[in-house]
Amino acid sequence: MPQEIIRSLTVHGLRYGYRVLPRDTTAGETATEPALVLGGALQGMYGWPQMDEHLGPVADVVTADLPGMGAADPLPPGAAATVLRDAVTGIVDDLGVPRINLFGFSYGAAIAFGWARYAPGRVARLALGGVPVHIGPEQREHWRRAQRRLAEGDQEGFAALAADGLMCLDPDRPVHRGELARRYVRRSFLHAVRSGSVHATDSLHRALADRPEFSGGLSGVPALVFTGEHDTVSSPERQREFAATIEGSRFLTLPESDHWVVLERSDEVAALVTRFFTEPRLPHQAGDVAARVPG
Repeated sequence: MPQEIIRSLTVHGLRYGYRVLPRDTTAGETATEPALVLGGALQGMYGWPQMDEHLGPVADVVTADLPGMGAADPLPPGAAATVLRDAVTGIVDDLGVPRINLFGFSYGAAIAFGWARYAPGRVARLALGGVPVHIGPEQREHWRRAQRRLAEGDQEGFAALAADGLMCLDPDRPVHRGELARRYVRRSFLHAVRSGSVHATDSLHRALADRPEFSGGLSGVPALVFTGEHDTVSSPERQREFAATIEGSRFLTLPESDHWVVLERSDEVAALVTRFFTEPRLPHQAGDVAARVPG
């Protein structure tokens, strides 16, 4: 296994960093552009082992602690989108490559889409999962209750509510490994607040206050949008509508999974993204192609 490389950077006076796992050249696979993987506050540079395994034979795998995530500095109030956009630019510049494959999940999807619109010529392929295109009032009220629990000093109550707000708990809509994912996300929130990290609570503040920009469309970048069929953060229908604004994009739903599809169907997601990133770059036709990944 190649030795990982850790790089430290600054953007707008904030410390952040990224990790590169160089491509495993012993695997004998055809190489593609480096793959930058972006998640949310609970998924920093060490949160993607399944991507290392699947993407490692075909690409340098790049993961990051952007400002507001992992070991990086907290994001200051306001201008988060600009700071994060410039942070991604800093990583790509530091890599010294003309183009990257870019994967964003959940909050990371907003960062990835924003950067693709900012620098489309530097994106070889774009994969977006669990895109939070619309957060409804019931969802926001649920997360406000979680904030109140934390303000009252109830860390376990906060972690439970924060996690449950990201899961499908409807017994009539089965989720593969759903309870396992639920326990993992709860523990992650609880660990974050007990360790003194501000990122978990800040991520909730951003979810309530920020309105990520998903309008304006995109062309010239091969794109894949996917979601769990029971995503309760933003419905698959909303995400399909968003995908249709990206010229030539494909839209997929993965069965028996919710917003945390990257945990519940981790290998399927990693394999899906790897296949997409290793496809030849062909002139793509306009229009949305919808499909469902078999269970």
